[in-house]
Amino acid sequence: MRVFVAGGSGVLGRRLVPRLVARGHRVTATTTGAAGLELLRGMGAEGVVMDGLDALSVGAAVAEAQPDVIVHQLTAISPAHAGKPDIRRPDRWFALTNRLRTEGTDHLLAAAEATGVPHFVAQGHASWNGIREGGWVKTEEDPLDLMPGTAAHRGMLALRHLEEAVLGAGGAVLRYGAFYGPGAVDDQVELIRRRQYPLVGRATGYSSWIHLDDAASATVLAVEQQARGVFNIVDDDPAPAAEWLPYLAECAGARPPLRIPVWVARLLAGEQAVVIMTEGRGFSNAKAKRELGWEPRYPSWRQGFKEELA
Repeated sequence: MRVFVAGGSGVLGRRLVPRLVARGHRVTATTTGAAGLELLRGMGAEGVVMDGLDALSVGAAVAEAQPDVIVHQLTAISPAHAGKPDIRRPDRWFALTNRLRTEGTDHLLAAAEATGVPHFVAQGHASWNGIREGGWVKTEEDPLDLMPGTAAHRGMLALRHLEEAVLGAGGAVLRYGAFYGPGAVDDQVELIRRRQYPLVGRATGYSSWIHLDDAASATVLAVEQQARGVFNIVDDDPAPAAEWLPYLAECAGARPPLRIPVWVARLLAGEQAVVIMTEGRGFSNAKAKRELGWEPRYPSWRQGFKEELA
């Protein structure tokens, strides 16, 4: 197939594009500047500079590629694009990503319609953000937590917009867990080594993780099978922060994380950090396994963290 990967030079795109090329697909992948073109060519793709927030730029790139499927991986989450992580003000830190998930999604879908692209796959998110009621592990049938009244609300609304728009167009949304793998957790590991990533309260909040290579393999399956609907792309082992954070510190060769009270965390890091640590809900991957035939290479972050940080 002719596959158009919007965001091909990003942290996941770098793992996805070579897999698509190896499977025999003709890949056009986008980057934000000329410096990324050589990287994309080295992965076997045809590179194109595109501004995901410019409808004309998006329309021209898609029309030139004439793809059979668009894969929407546009974000600006990496520190290189977004500056120093600011979990206390996610509305600021994720401002550009939120626009890419709203305006950028709309531009890509409009280009798909104008060019007659029959399939669309987009990046969603399913780590800690399941609805905070009932059990600790959520399925695709459970709503996401919109976190009204907090600085995270705008980002949650952007995710909802993306899902509604893509599903309305008959596409697939892959809700990836928290990424780890090459280049994905460097900032977190640095904070852990400085003992600036503490446990909060009892740290009972759950998160789901996914290795970049497993996220890429699931995406290839969604592309090739022309999947429709929502899929949680997470490993088999959703777990509370009290388990995964000390283990990540151990794998990184760091001292155990400190523990601080909830009220201190709320003051210093904001409501999102408190929710992640104390009330977060993880996700089940049963649907992706059943319907896509997907099996993660790293069924647990316990194995993956150890291998990545060894």
